[in-house]
Amino acid sequence: MKKWLGRIVSDERGATAVEYGLIISLVVLAMLAALTNVANSTTGMWNNVSDNVSESS
Repeated sequence: MKKWLGRIVSDERGATAVEYGLIISLVVLAMLAALTNVANSTTGMWNNVSDNVSESS
């Protein structure tokens, strides 16, 4: 039993999976922040186009 418990405690495969999960979650959060910024800029651009078209009519 002691040997089995020692193997479980020293096994680092689960820790590696958790680390990869954290890295992926940080990448996804960065992508969402960038996408939000691009979406806000694009919305502002199209609102400007709409205003200019409305003024020309």
